Amino acid sequence: MISPPTIPASDYRARWTSVQSLMSGRGLDLLVAYADDRAVFGPAHARWLANFPAHFEPVCILMPKQGEPVMLCGPESVEYALLAGQIRDVRAASLFTHPDEDYPYAKIERLSEIVAEAAGGLKSARRVGLAGRGLMGADLMSAFKETLPEVEWVDVENSMCDLRAVKSPAEIEVVRYAYQIAETGFQAAVNAIAEGVTEREVAAEAEAAMRRAGAEGTGIDTIVASGPNSRPILARSTFRRIQADELVLLTIAPRYEGYHAAIGRPVFVGDPGDEIARARDVACRAQEACFRAMRPEVEGREIEAVGRNVVEDAGLGKYFLYSGVHSVGVIEFEPPIFGPSSAAKIKKDMIISVDIPLFNTPWGGLRIEDGYRVTEAGAERLNQTPRII
Repeated sequence: MISPPTIPASDYRARWTSVQSLMSGRGLDLLVAYADDRAVFGPAHARWLANFPAHFEPVCILMPKQGEPVMLCGPESVEYALLAGQIRDVRAASLFTHPDEDYPYAKIERLSEIVAEAAGGLKSARRVGLAGRGLMGADLMSAFKETLPEVEWVDVENSMCDLRAVKSPAEIEVVRYAYQIAETGFQAAVNAIAEGVTEREVAAEAEAAMRRAGAEGTGIDTIVASGPNSRPILARSTFRRIQADELVLLTIAPRYEGYHAAIGRPVFVGDPGDEIARARDVACRAQEACFRAMRPEVEGREIEAVGRNVVEDAGLGKYFLYSGVHSVGVIEFEPPIFGPSSAAKIKKDMIISVDIPLFNTPWGGLRIEDGYRVTEAGAERLNQTPRII
Protein backbone atom coordinates (compact mmCIF):
# COMPACT_ATOMS: atom_id res chain seq x y z
CA MET A 1 0.00 0.00 0.00
CA ILE A 2 1.38 3.42 -0.98
CA SER A 3 1.62 5.82 1.94
CA PRO A 4 -0.04 9.24 1.61
CA PRO A 5 2.41 12.05 0.76
CA THR A 6 4.08 14.09 3.49
CA ILE A 7 6.63 16.90 3.70
CA PRO A 8 10.14 15.48 4.31
CA ALA A 9 12.49 16.84 6.97
CA SER A 10 14.82 18.11 4.25
CA ASP A 11 12.16 20.59 3.10
CA TYR A 12 12.07 22.22 6.54
CA ARG A 13 15.83 22.63 6.64
CA ALA A 14 15.70 24.18 3.18
CA ARG A 15 13.08 26.61 4.50
CA TRP A 16 15.31 27.61 7.40
CA THR A 17 18.09 28.33 4.93
CA SER A 18 15.77 30.45 2.79
CA VAL A 19 14.66 32.44 5.85
CA GLN A 20 18.26 33.03 6.90
CA SER A 21 19.03 34.21 3.37
CA LEU A 22 16.11 36.63 3.68
CA MET A 23 17.53 37.81 7.00
CA SER A 24 20.95 38.39 5.49
CA GLY A 25 19.45 40.40 2.67
CA ARG A 26 17.45 42.55 5.10
CA GLY A 27 20.28 42.93 7.62
CA LEU A 28 18.40 41.12 10.40
CA ASP A 29 20.09 39.74 13.49
CA LEU A 30 17.09 37.64 14.57
CA LEU A 31 13.65 36.76 13.20
CA VAL A 32 10.58 36.11 15.34
CA ALA A 33 7.67 34.22 13.76
CA TYR A 34 4.44 34.06 15.78
CA ALA A 35 1.72 31.40 15.44
CA ASP A 36 -1.36 30.29 17.34
CA ASP A 37 -4.49 28.21 16.78
CA ARG A 38 -6.61 31.05 15.46
CA ALA A 39 -8.72 29.74 12.61
CA VAL A 40 -7.46 30.12 9.04
CA PHE A 41 -4.30 32.22 9.50
CA GLY A 42 -3.02 31.42 12.99
CA PRO A 43 -0.86 28.28 12.61
CA ALA A 44 0.81 29.21 9.30
CA HIS A 45 4.34 30.16 10.38
CA ALA A 46 4.73 27.29 12.87
CA ARG A 47 3.41 24.79 10.37
CA TRP A 48 5.64 25.96 7.53
CA LEU A 49 8.79 26.33 9.61
CA ALA A 50 8.36 23.39 11.97
CA ASN A 51 5.41 21.21 10.95
CA PHE A 52 3.88 22.11 14.30
CA PRO A 53 0.08 22.51 14.41
CA ALA A 54 -0.24 25.14 17.13
CA HIS A 55 -3.09 24.39 19.49
CA PHE A 56 -4.21 25.87 22.82
CA GLU A 57 -0.88 27.59 23.53
CA PRO A 58 0.73 30.13 21.19
CA VAL A 59 4.15 29.62 19.65
CA CYS A 60 7.09 31.82 18.70
CA ILE A 61 9.91 30.57 16.52
CA LEU A 62 13.23 32.38 16.86
CA MET A 63 15.44 32.15 13.79
CA PRO A 64 19.08 33.13 14.33
CA LYS A 65 21.41 34.35 11.59
CA GLN A 66 23.11 30.97 11.63
CA GLY A 67 22.28 27.56 13.03
CA GLU A 68 18.93 26.02 13.88
CA PRO A 69 15.78 27.76 15.13
CA VAL A 70 14.36 27.71 18.65
CA MET A 71 10.66 27.24 19.40
CA LEU A 72 9.01 28.97 22.35
CA CYS A 73 5.71 27.54 23.55
CA GLY A 74 3.75 26.82 26.69
CA PRO A 75 4.69 23.93 29.00
CA GLU A 76 1.79 21.77 27.78
CA SER A 77 3.05 21.89 24.19
CA VAL A 78 6.72 20.99 24.63
CA GLU A 79 6.49 17.23 24.33
CA TYR A 80 4.09 17.33 21.42
CA ALA A 81 6.29 19.86 19.63
CA LEU A 82 9.24 17.49 20.02
CA LEU A 83 7.15 14.54 18.85
CA ALA A 84 5.43 16.14 15.85
CA GLY A 85 7.62 19.06 14.87
CA GLN A 86 10.94 19.53 13.13
CA ILE A 87 12.61 21.91 15.59
CA ARG A 88 14.71 20.12 18.18
CA ASP A 89 15.24 23.04 20.58
CA VAL A 90 11.84 23.61 22.19
CA ARG A 91 11.52 25.82 25.28
CA ALA A 92 8.65 26.48 27.65
CA ALA A 93 8.41 30.25 28.04
CA SER A 94 6.88 31.87 31.11
CA LEU A 95 4.87 34.19 28.86
CA PHE A 96 2.97 31.22 27.51
CA THR A 97 1.96 29.64 30.81
CA HIS A 98 -1.67 29.66 31.87
CA PRO A 99 -2.05 32.22 34.71
CA ASP A 100 -4.25 29.90 36.80
CA GLU A 101 -2.23 26.72 36.30
CA ASP A 102 0.88 25.36 38.04
CA TYR A 103 3.56 23.34 36.27
CA PRO A 104 5.78 22.04 39.09
CA TYR A 105 7.83 19.65 36.91
CA ALA A 106 8.32 21.86 33.85
CA LYS A 107 11.42 23.90 33.16
CA ILE A 108 10.02 27.32 32.40
CA GLU A 109 12.36 30.03 31.16
CA ARG A 110 12.13 33.79 30.92
CA LEU A 111 11.88 35.38 27.50
CA SER A 112 15.08 37.35 28.07
CA GLU A 113 17.06 34.16 28.70
CA ILE A 114 15.85 32.41 25.56
CA VAL A 115 16.20 35.44 23.29
CA ALA A 116 19.69 36.23 24.56
CA GLU A 117 20.84 32.71 23.75
CA ALA A 118 19.21 32.68 20.31
CA ALA A 119 20.57 36.10 19.35
CA GLY A 120 24.06 35.56 20.75
CA GLY A 121 23.43 38.11 23.50
CA LEU A 122 20.70 40.70 23.93
CA LYS A 123 22.97 43.53 22.86
CA SER A 124 23.88 41.71 19.65
CA ALA A 125 20.40 42.15 18.22
CA ARG A 126 19.90 45.48 16.48
CA ARG A 127 17.39 44.64 13.75
CA VAL A 128 14.77 41.94 14.38
CA GLY A 129 12.30 40.71 11.80
CA LEU A 130 8.74 40.02 12.93
CA ALA A 131 6.26 37.74 11.16
CA GLY A 132 2.71 37.31 12.42
CA ARG A 133 2.52 40.70 14.14
CA GLY A 134 -1.13 41.07 13.16
CA LEU A 135 -2.02 38.04 15.30
CA MET A 136 0.27 38.74 18.24
CA GLY A 137 -1.30 40.10 21.42
CA ALA A 138 -0.25 43.43 22.94
CA ASP A 139 1.21 41.83 26.07
CA LEU A 140 3.52 39.56 24.11
CA MET A 141 4.67 42.37 21.85
CA SER A 142 5.36 44.53 24.90
CA ALA A 143 7.38 41.72 26.47
CA PHE A 144 9.59 41.47 23.38
CA LYS A 145 10.07 45.23 23.31
CA GLU A 146 11.02 45.26 26.98
CA THR A 147 13.46 42.41 26.39
CA LEU A 148 14.99 44.15 23.36
CA PRO A 149 14.46 47.88 24.04
CA GLU A 150 17.06 49.13 21.54
CA VAL A 151 15.93 46.97 18.65
CA GLU A 152 14.54 48.13 15.32
CA TRP A 153 11.57 45.89 14.53
CA VAL A 154 11.11 45.06 10.85
CA ASP A 155 7.82 43.66 9.53
CA VAL A 156 8.65 40.63 7.37
CA GLU A 157 5.18 39.10 7.09
CA ASN A 158 4.89 39.66 3.35
CA SER A 159 8.45 38.51 2.76
CA MET A 160 7.80 35.27 4.63
CA CYS A 161 4.64 34.70 2.61
CA ASP A 162 6.64 35.24 -0.58
CA LEU A 163 8.99 32.42 0.46
CA ARG A 164 5.99 30.08 0.65
CA ALA A 165 4.48 31.03 -2.70
CA VAL A 166 6.34 28.63 -5.01
CA LYS A 167 5.85 25.05 -3.88
CA SER A 168 8.43 22.27 -3.67
CA PRO A 169 7.74 18.90 -5.35
CA ALA A 170 6.71 17.45 -1.97
CA GLU A 171 4.33 20.33 -1.31
CA ILE A 172 2.73 19.90 -4.71
CA GLU A 173 2.02 16.23 -3.99
CA VAL A 174 0.60 17.05 -0.56
CA VAL A 175 -1.70 19.70 -2.02
CA ARG A 176 -2.71 17.37 -4.84
CA TYR A 177 -3.74 14.82 -2.19
CA ALA A 178 -5.64 17.53 -0.32
CA TYR A 179 -7.68 18.17 -3.45
CA GLN A 180 -8.48 14.46 -3.68
CA ILE A 181 -9.76 14.65 -0.11
CA ALA A 182 -11.80 17.73 -1.04
CA GLU A 183 -13.40 15.86 -3.93
CA THR A 184 -14.30 13.02 -1.57
CA GLY A 185 -15.96 15.45 0.81
CA PHE A 186 -17.70 17.28 -1.99
CA GLN A 187 -19.22 14.09 -3.38
CA ALA A 188 -20.39 13.04 0.08
CA ALA A 189 -22.10 16.42 0.46
CA VAL A 190 -23.79 16.13 -2.95
CA ASN A 191 -25.02 12.64 -2.06
CA ALA A 192 -26.52 13.96 1.19
CA ILE A 193 -28.36 16.93 -0.31
CA ALA A 194 -32.11 16.37 -0.47
CA GLU A 195 -35.32 18.14 0.43
CA GLY A 196 -35.81 18.21 4.21
CA VAL A 197 -32.14 17.58 5.10
CA THR A 198 -30.50 20.29 7.20
CA GLU A 199 -27.41 22.15 6.08
CA ARG A 200 -25.50 20.84 9.08
CA GLU A 201 -26.38 17.26 8.25
CA VAL A 202 -24.87 17.76 4.80
CA ALA A 203 -21.76 19.39 6.31
CA ALA A 204 -21.40 16.46 8.72
CA GLU A 205 -21.37 13.96 5.86
CA ALA A 206 -18.73 15.97 3.99
CA GLU A 207 -16.48 16.35 7.01
CA ALA A 208 -16.78 12.72 8.05
CA ALA A 209 -15.83 11.58 4.55
CA MET A 210 -12.82 13.91 4.51
CA ARG A 211 -11.66 12.71 7.92
CA ARG A 212 -11.81 9.13 6.73
CA ALA A 213 -9.81 10.14 3.66
CA GLY A 214 -7.05 11.67 5.78
CA ALA A 215 -8.02 15.27 6.53
CA GLU A 216 -6.84 16.70 9.84
CA GLY A 217 -9.50 19.39 9.79
CA THR A 218 -10.64 22.22 7.56
CA GLY A 219 -8.99 25.41 6.36
CA ILE A 220 -12.25 27.30 6.64
CA ASP A 221 -15.53 26.06 8.06
CA THR A 222 -17.41 23.84 5.64
CA ILE A 223 -20.05 25.97 3.93
CA VAL A 224 -23.43 24.42 3.19
CA ALA A 225 -25.81 27.31 2.58
CA SER A 226 -29.25 26.84 1.07
CA GLY A 227 -31.65 29.30 -0.48
CA PRO A 228 -31.41 32.76 1.14
CA ASN A 229 -28.58 31.56 3.40
CA SER A 230 -26.30 31.48 0.34
CA ARG A 231 -26.35 35.26 -0.08
CA PRO A 232 -23.36 36.25 2.15
CA ILE A 233 -19.77 35.65 1.04
CA LEU A 234 -18.92 33.72 4.20
CA ALA A 235 -22.08 31.77 4.87
CA ARG A 236 -22.24 29.21 7.67
CA SER A 237 -24.16 25.96 7.92
CA THR A 238 -27.32 26.09 10.01
CA PHE A 239 -30.28 23.92 10.97
CA ARG A 240 -32.25 25.23 7.99
CA ARG A 241 -33.83 22.42 6.00
CA ILE A 242 -33.17 22.35 2.29
CA GLN A 243 -36.26 23.02 0.21
CA ALA A 244 -37.39 22.21 -3.31
CA ASP A 245 -36.29 24.33 -6.25
CA GLU A 246 -33.41 26.20 -4.62
CA LEU A 247 -29.65 26.21 -4.78
CA VAL A 248 -27.32 24.86 -2.12
CA LEU A 249 -23.89 26.48 -2.04
CA LEU A 250 -21.03 24.13 -1.12
CA THR A 251 -17.53 25.25 -0.24
CA ILE A 252 -15.35 22.35 0.83
CA ALA A 253 -11.85 23.15 2.17
CA PRO A 254 -10.00 20.33 3.97
CA ARG A 255 -6.60 20.68 5.61
CA TYR A 256 -4.10 17.87 5.07
CA GLU A 257 -0.55 17.89 6.51
CA GLY A 258 -1.08 21.58 7.12
CA TYR A 259 -1.99 22.30 3.49
CA HIS A 260 -5.31 23.20 1.98
CA ALA A 261 -7.60 22.69 -0.98
CA ALA A 262 -10.90 24.36 -1.82
CA ILE A 263 -13.79 23.46 -4.10
CA GLY A 264 -16.86 25.67 -4.43
CA ARG A 265 -20.08 24.86 -6.32
CA PRO A 266 -23.82 25.57 -6.31
CA VAL A 267 -25.93 22.41 -6.31
CA PHE A 268 -29.46 22.69 -7.66
CA VAL A 269 -32.31 20.94 -5.88
CA GLY A 270 -34.99 20.82 -8.54
CA ASP A 271 -35.25 23.99 -10.64
CA PRO A 272 -34.32 27.23 -8.82
CA GLY A 273 -35.12 29.33 -11.88
CA ASP A 274 -33.52 30.72 -15.03
CA GLU A 275 -31.82 33.67 -13.31
CA ILE A 276 -29.82 31.45 -10.98
CA ALA A 277 -29.01 28.98 -13.76
CA ARG A 278 -27.73 31.82 -15.91
CA ALA A 279 -25.55 33.18 -13.08
CA ARG A 280 -24.07 29.73 -12.55
CA ASP A 281 -23.30 29.39 -16.25
CA VAL A 282 -21.61 32.80 -16.31
CA ALA A 283 -19.44 31.86 -13.32
CA CYS A 284 -18.50 28.59 -15.04
CA ARG A 285 -17.45 30.46 -18.20
CA ALA A 286 -15.38 32.88 -16.13
CA GLN A 287 -13.67 30.00 -14.32
CA GLU A 288 -12.78 28.29 -17.60
CA ALA A 289 -11.52 31.55 -19.09
CA CYS A 290 -9.17 32.09 -16.15
CA PHE A 291 -7.89 28.53 -16.48
CA ARG A 292 -7.20 28.97 -20.18
CA ALA A 293 -5.41 32.30 -19.61
CA MET A 294 -3.21 31.20 -16.72
CA ARG A 295 0.50 30.94 -17.34
CA PRO A 296 3.71 31.82 -15.49
CA GLU A 297 5.39 35.24 -15.49
CA VAL A 298 2.23 37.26 -16.00
CA GLU A 299 0.69 39.53 -13.40
CA GLY A 300 -2.02 37.62 -11.60
CA ARG A 301 -4.43 40.54 -11.89
CA GLU A 302 -4.46 39.96 -15.65
CA ILE A 303 -5.86 36.47 -15.03
CA GLU A 304 -8.34 37.79 -12.48
CA ALA A 305 -9.44 40.44 -14.97
CA VAL A 306 -10.25 37.76 -17.55
CA GLY A 307 -12.81 36.21 -15.21
CA ARG A 308 -14.09 39.54 -13.95
CA ASN A 309 -14.65 40.75 -17.52
CA VAL A 310 -16.76 37.68 -18.34
CA VAL A 311 -18.95 38.43 -15.33
CA GLU A 312 -19.19 42.15 -16.12
CA ASP A 313 -20.08 41.49 -19.76
CA ALA A 314 -22.99 39.39 -18.49
CA GLY A 315 -24.24 42.32 -16.40
CA LEU A 316 -23.34 40.70 -13.07
CA GLY A 317 -20.17 42.65 -12.28
CA LYS A 318 -21.52 44.30 -9.12
CA TYR A 319 -21.80 40.85 -7.52
CA PHE A 320 -18.11 39.97 -8.12
CA LEU A 321 -17.27 41.19 -4.64
CA TYR A 322 -13.64 40.22 -4.04
CA SER A 323 -10.40 39.21 -5.73
CA GLY A 324 -11.06 35.75 -7.05
CA VAL A 325 -7.50 34.54 -7.70
CA HIS A 326 -5.17 33.69 -4.81
CA SER A 327 -2.43 31.35 -3.67
CA VAL A 328 -3.14 28.22 -1.62
CA GLY A 329 -0.78 26.63 0.91
CA VAL A 330 -0.60 26.51 4.69
CA ILE A 331 -3.40 29.09 4.57
CA GLU A 332 -6.45 28.37 2.45
CA PHE A 333 -6.26 31.83 0.88
CA GLU A 334 -2.74 33.06 1.48
CA PRO A 335 -0.70 35.74 -0.25
CA PRO A 336 -0.14 36.49 -3.00
CA ILE A 337 -3.73 37.50 -3.68
CA PHE A 338 -4.03 38.61 -7.28
CA GLY A 339 -6.59 41.39 -7.15
CA PRO A 340 -6.84 44.45 -9.42
CA SER A 341 -4.41 46.43 -7.21
CA SER A 342 -1.69 43.72 -7.08
CA ALA A 343 1.29 43.64 -9.44
CA ALA A 344 2.46 40.22 -8.19
CA LYS A 345 3.34 37.72 -10.89
CA ILE A 346 2.21 34.14 -11.17
CA LYS A 347 5.14 31.73 -10.97
CA LYS A 348 5.66 28.16 -12.05
CA ASP A 349 4.72 25.68 -9.29
CA MET A 350 2.47 28.08 -7.48
CA ILE A 351 -0.83 26.57 -6.35
CA ILE A 352 -3.60 28.94 -7.38
CA SER A 353 -7.26 28.92 -6.47
CA VAL A 354 -9.61 30.61 -8.92
CA ASP A 355 -12.77 31.58 -7.08
CA ILE A 356 -15.49 33.23 -9.18
CA PRO A 357 -17.86 34.88 -6.68
CA LEU A 358 -21.41 36.09 -7.22
CA PHE A 359 -22.79 37.22 -3.87
CA ASN A 360 -25.26 39.65 -2.27
CA THR A 361 -27.67 39.11 -5.17
CA PRO A 362 -31.46 39.28 -4.82
CA TRP A 363 -31.64 35.47 -5.19
CA GLY A 364 -28.70 34.44 -2.98
CA GLY A 365 -25.11 33.74 -3.96
CA LEU A 366 -22.72 31.20 -5.45
CA ARG A 367 -19.10 30.55 -6.28
CA ILE A 368 -17.28 28.33 -8.74
CA GLU A 369 -13.90 27.56 -7.17
CA ASP A 370 -11.18 25.24 -8.46
CA GLY A 371 -7.48 24.67 -7.76
CA TYR A 372 -4.59 24.73 -10.21
CA ARG A 373 -0.88 24.09 -10.28
CA VAL A 374 0.94 26.54 -12.51
CA THR A 375 3.04 24.73 -15.10
CA GLU A 376 5.58 25.90 -17.69
CA ALA A 377 2.90 25.92 -20.36
CA GLY A 378 -0.15 27.03 -18.40
CA ALA A 379 -2.01 25.32 -15.58
CA GLU A 380 -3.04 21.86 -14.39
CA ARG A 381 -6.42 21.37 -12.75
CA LEU A 382 -6.07 19.77 -9.33
CA ASN A 383 -9.73 18.81 -9.00
CA GLN A 384 -11.97 17.30 -11.65
CA THR A 385 -15.26 18.22 -10.02
CA PRO A 386 -17.99 18.88 -12.61
CA ARG A 387 -18.86 22.56 -12.68
CA ILE A 388 -22.55 21.88 -13.21
CA ILE A 389 -24.06 19.55 -10.62
